Amino acid sequence: MSSQKDYIIESLKEQIKNFKAKTIKEEVGSVVQIGDGIAKISGLSNCMSSEMLEFIPQKGKSVFGLALNLEEDIVGAIILGDYLNIKEGDIVKSTKKILEVPVSENLIGRVIDPLGNPLDGKGEIKTKKFYPIEKIAYGVIARESVNKPLQTGIKAIDAMIPIGRGQRELIIGDRQTGKTAIAIDTIINQRDENVISIYVAIGQKESKVAKIVAELEKNNAMENTIVVVAGASDPTSLSYIAPYAGCAIGEYFMDKGKDSLIIYDDLSKHAVAYREISLLLKRPPGREAYPGDVFYLHSRLLERSAKLSKDFGGGSLTALPIVETQAGDVSAYIPTNVISITDGQIYLESDLFYQGIRPAINAGLSVSRVGSAAQIKAMKKVAGKLRLDLAQFRELAAFAQFGSDLDEITKKQLELGKRITEILKQDQYSPMSVEHQVVILYSASNGLLDDVPVEKIKNFENGLHKYLSASAEKELKEIKNTGELNEKNVQKLEKEIKEYKKTLDYLIKK
Repeated sequence: MSSQKDYIIESLKEQIKNFKAKTIKEEVGSVVQIGDGIAKISGLSNCMSSEMLEFIPQKGKSVFGLALNLEEDIVGAIILGDYLNIKEGDIVKSTKKILEVPVSENLIGRVIDPLGNPLDGKGEIKTKKFYPIEKIAYGVIARESVNKPLQTGIKAIDAMIPIGRGQRELIIGDRQTGKTAIAIDTIINQRDENVISIYVAIGQKESKVAKIVAELEKNNAMENTIVVVAGASDPTSLSYIAPYAGCAIGEYFMDKGKDSLIIYDDLSKHAVAYREISLLLKRPPGREAYPGDVFYLHSRLLERSAKLSKDFGGGSLTALPIVETQAGDVSAYIPTNVISITDGQIYLESDLFYQGIRPAINAGLSVSRVGSAAQIKAMKKVAGKLRLDLAQFRELAAFAQFGSDLDEITKKQLELGKRITEILKQDQYSPMSVEHQVVILYSASNGLLDDVPVEKIKNFENGLHKYLSASAEKELKEIKNTGELNEKNVQKLEKEIKEYKKTLDYLIKK
C-alpha cells in the first residue's frame, strides 16, 4: 500500500518538475454601449477595420460582430446575429481575422445565410476553404475583353441587349415590373450551359425566397445554384454583408476557371441597410441621408465581376444587379450611381407591363455596352435590324393614331412591328434556347410571318418550335454548336416553316 502511495507522490513530483505554463495573449475589450444591432467597444486599441470580433455575453451563446468604425478610444461594430443577450460590460475578444465566408462545391444546391450557415434543413455543409468577403478586384492585366455570350433564354435580351460572361448588366425598374422574373429565368437557362449561379436575396420576404427556391427546384435549376438569403426579418448587418459573401463564393468558382453568374436582388435594399448602419454609427449623412461612401459601397462590389484571361484560369463572374426605381425615376441617387458602374442596363417599364408586353423591356432606354461582341454570329445576323425596326414601329404607332390615310410602306412597317412585339413577349419560367430564338427572329424579319394574324402568332410560334425540333433537329443542333446560320440551313429551315404553315392553313385563314 505504501509503495503505491510513494509511486503516486513521485509521479506528481515529476509532473510538477516538468510543468510549463503556457501564456495566451488575448486582446480583450468591453461593451460600452449596445442597441439596434450596433455596439460601441472600449479597450481594443489594435483592432483592424472589418475585423471579426467575438462577443461573449453572460447568458447565451457568443456572437460575432464586424468592426466598422475605428475611433480614437472607441470601436463601432455591427453584430452579425442576435444582439439582445449582449449587455453593457460584456467581454469582446479580438480574433485577428477579417470576416470570411466558407467556399466549396458542397454549397451548390443549398440555401445559406451570408455567414455560410445552412437554412434549408439539409444538414451541415462541410467546407475547408474560406474566402474573405472583402477583396480587391482583379486588375486590368488579369482581365480580357468580354467575348462569350451568357444566354438568358429571353428573346428580347439575347437579341437586343446581349449579356456576355464577365459583364455587369443592371436590371432596373419600378416594383412589380418583373425584375426578379428576368433574373430567375436567366438562372433556369444556365442548367445546360455549365454556369454556376448564385442568387443573393437582400432584405427579401422569406415567403418570396421560398417560392423562388421551389420554382428553381421544379425546373431542375437548383442543381447548379446557390441561394444566399438575408431575409427581411434578419438583422440589417446580414443584409449589408450578403452581396459581398455571395460575390466571394462566385470568385471561388471563377478562380477555379469556371463561369459563374451572380444576381444581387436588390442593391436598393442593400444601400438602405448601409444607410441605417451608418446613421446608427453616427457617420455624417449626405444626399438622401446616404453616407458619402455609398458609391464606393457598390463600385468595390461590382468591380469584382470579371472575365479572366487564360493566364489567370480563364474563369468569369457575371453580375446582374437589380435596382428598384420610384415612379420610373432613374435620376435618383442609387440608380444613377449603379448605372455609372455597370456595363449597361435593362430598363423595365410599368406602362409596357400593364399593356401585357412581358418582359416589359423598354428597348430605347435599355443598352448593353458590350453589344454584339456577346452574341453568336447567327444571332447578329437576324437581330441586327431588330432594335431599329422596333424603334420605327413605336414612332409610327404614335403617329398612326392621328392619321387615317397611311401609305403601303407605313402599313407594312406597322404590321412588322406588331409581329416583332408579339414575338418578343415571353412567359415566365420558359427561357428559350438560342437556336430556336434565331429561327423565330429570322422568320419575323424575313416576312415568313406576314400572313399569320397577330393574335395567333403566339400559338403559331409554340407549335413551330415543336415541329422544327422533330423535322429540322440536325440544322438546329448545327446552329447551336457552330453559332452560325449558313445558306444550307436557311434553305432547309425556310422549307420546313412553309411545310408547317401548310398544315396550319386552316388556323391562319380562320
